[in-house]
Amino acid sequence: MNTRQIVEKYFESVNSGQWEDYISLFADDPVMDEQIAGHLVGIEEVRRGIEGLRSAPRFNNSLIDMVVEGDSAMARWRISADFGNGRIVEAQGVNYYRIADGKIAYFANYHDTKPFDVLFG
Repeated sequence: MNTRQIVEKYFESVNSGQWEDYISLFADDPVMDEQIAGHLVGIEEVRRGIEGLRSAPRFNNSLIDMVVEGDSAMARWRISADFGNGRIVEAQGVNYYRIADGKIAYFANYHDTKPFDVLFG
């Protein structure tokens, strides 16, 4: 898969709840800078970092647009998620991806963390 296809597969996997497909998009030793989960290194930390997402009864991460340049991409997104017990998250932001050898080697996201306060309050 090329860079664009990897990012598209990322969104497809998240939205279909195919979390093992999501994990398979990452290198064995990825680095992830996630505003809530923090700085994660290695595939097992990435796996643990998404545990909260896996439990959401409804999680939709819509790809708004994307810019691809070689092995790098930026994707603008909008999340609409229901984590149960009235914990609804509506947020938007961007992801940055760096691809190496057909896998996500580095990932970062940038967004306002306020909409996620309902998960921790």
